[in-house]
Amino acid sequence: MTDQSINSPNAARQFGSGDRLSPEIGPSGQPIVRTEEGIITEGSKVTWDKSAILWALPQPILVASSVILVAAMLINEWGGEYYRVWTLMVAVSATPFLLIAERFWAKKKSWLLKPDEMAEDLFWMASGGLLWGPIVSDMYRTPVSDGFLALRDMSPLQIEFQPTTVLGLIGAMLVIRFTSSFFYYWLHRIQHESLFWWRMHATHHHLTKLSAMRGNRTHPLEYLALGLGTPMALALMGASDEVFIVSAAFGMWNGKFNHANLPMVSMPVWDWFFATAQQHHCHHALERRQADSNYGCDIIFWDRVFGTYCGDAEVGPAGAGKGVRLSIKDQLMLAFYSDKRLKSL
Repeated sequence: MTDQSINSPNAARQFGSGDRLSPEIGPSGQPIVRTEEGIITEGSKVTWDKSAILWALPQPILVASSVILVAAMLINEWGGEYYRVWTLMVAVSATPFLLIAERFWAKKKSWLLKPDEMAEDLFWMASGGLLWGPIVSDMYRTPVSDGFLALRDMSPLQIEFQPTTVLGLIGAMLVIRFTSSFFYYWLHRIQHESLFWWRMHATHHHLTKLSAMRGNRTHPLEYLALGLGTPMALALMGASDEVFIVSAAFGMWNGKFNHANLPMVSMPVWDWFFATAQQHHCHHALERRQADSNYGCDIIFWDRVFGTYCGDAEVGPAGAGKGVRLSIKDQLMLAFYSDKRLKSL
């Protein structure tokens, strides 16, 4: 990230050197975790009491249930002529469901969104869902799809993912997700380790609050660049539209959970493979040791393989740079600002 943490002695470290930060160690031997309430050296790991167990269940249960439900709806054409519309409803229902939950069980009261902040998030959701989203998703079914078909023809894979069963759809989705997430992991990591590439990604990290609405806050240039990954993976693997829809349901529910202002706890075993809210909150922390970790936004497996995993249960303030809220203009212009101005925000 940028030279961000004014509270960290590592703030003077040269950006983009590519080395991993050595964590600050407290008297207890635990890495120091800074929260709004002060410096915490204990409690960086989950204490498995009744509350932790209860908060570890919702994410894996609801994400898995949404994927199974959507796959079953597609195979059995539940909903008649408009069954695909109903699958879309299942996917997008994650946002209102989690927004309501945040009002009752907020992880941090300071993260609850004010009306003007919700309006700003609606702008980002609309720009992603109504402008960039259709451009990316329709590429697979427009004249541009010829390019993807040519890519598939040149690929040595010569395979097709067009399953006709519920388990087949879920299996195909997982294969594509794990494969594409390998490349996403390295692209994402490079964005954090190179100031040149960070400027497109910085918009998503200048979030001083986390909420289910905030996963869509992505710079348009990054949205298009990352969005190309899915249709390319679909083309290379010959995936059917049904596989794409199941993949979208997984991405919507898991992505919204990961940004939600809820006291979620990572479920063991599940969190070996799939990214969780606890892990992704670390990734959005102002503390750079935490922010430069957990690059897998949906699949965490590659972070564990390549040594960038952070399992802290505590996070302090969210954000980047000085940790202050930026205007929409600044968020859109981050990709074009000079290095000096980019670092000053």
